[in-house]
Amino acid sequence: MQRLPGLDLLRAIAIVWVMLFHSWMIGGVGAPLQPVADYGWMGVDLFFVLSGYLIGYQLLEPLSHGEPLRLGAFYLRRAFRILPAFMTVLAVYLLFPAWREAPGMQPAWQFLTFTLNLLIDYQHNQAFSHAWSLCVEEHFYLLFPLLAWWLARHPSRVLVASSAALVVAAGLLLRGYASLHGKDWLESIYYPTWTRLDGLLAGVLLATTHVYQPKWWGAMQRRANLLACAGLLLVGAAIWLFRDKTAFSASVFGFPLLSLGLALLVAAGAGATSWLGHWRLPGTGWIATISYSLYLSHKLAIHAVHGLLLRWPAVHGLAAFAMYALAIAATGSLLHYAIERPFLRLRTRLARAGSRRIVEAQAAAA
Repeated sequence: MQRLPGLDLLRAIAIVWVMLFHSWMIGGVGAPLQPVADYGWMGVDLFFVLSGYLIGYQLLEPLSHGEPLRLGAFYLRRAFRILPAFMTVLAVYLLFPAWREAPGMQPAWQFLTFTLNLLIDYQHNQAFSHAWSLCVEEHFYLLFPLLAWWLARHPSRVLVASSAALVVAAGLLLRGYASLHGKDWLESIYYPTWTRLDGLLAGVLLATTHVYQPKWWGAMQRRANLLACAGLLLVGAAIWLFRDKTAFSASVFGFPLLSLGLALLVAAGAGATSWLGHWRLPGTGWIATISYSLYLSHKLAIHAVHGLLLRWPAVHGLAAFAMYALAIAATGSLLHYAIERPFLRLRTRLARAGSRRIVEAQAAAA
């Protein structure tokens, strides 16, 4: 799928929103951005919806044409995309403890096995805790291809709808149980994969509609501006509900409501007919391109600048904010251009070589 300006804009919004939220380490960004920053954790949910849609489309589109599921190629692409930058940042956290945003950190094996979000002791080990969302993504990459293959072999609207309803219902029940029994909100509701599938599911359903129901998708694109407005209203309702995010109603119903609103925004941004789909803001494409590296490394940059400003108390306000922004951008750019991008180029070269071998083998067999 080609790059779409609407999705680039949403991805840029998501990463900036998340980084503003993590400004709690420096005491918050202050008015007037603080009310926005307080809900920046929702940027992760936007990433989940985007991932569900893009990965879902990547897998479902060839399956819909009867092509085989190429698990090896899929996992190789994901490995080249995810692991180099992740392993680099993990090595920094392990080798240079003074650079961490917090002293405590979960054991390395939990990061390496992507089980951090299931085992984390957040009260004592907060360093690199934002890797929890990567664990959810990895679990999705592990399981969804097989589910997509099975559903492609047994195409049924009823089956898709019932499977989606089952996932939503399970999330409601699990979050409700944890909320009623006084479980830690972060460790039992916010982090675990089985309670955070709403966003990925919403994205996958968009991809399923795009691939298998092109008439429905076309109708949605003709009403893209209406979808965007409805999405903004639903996200606003979710923000209102999450005023106390640990409350029962927010914990149980807030995530599916938020995911639905974000899914409508992604649907609007996935075409070129809405204001969201053709709104090209300068810099958003670049921010979207390096968003993964920014996500992994931004806490290291924030912590480094915070340490400097403790020795330079005269620097504050807009000057301090600019220092944080430049440090985050520089760190993320370094990680992207030195590590992430070279491996993505290597992945492309390997994919082309593999395609040539397949074509040659088919020609020899003909």
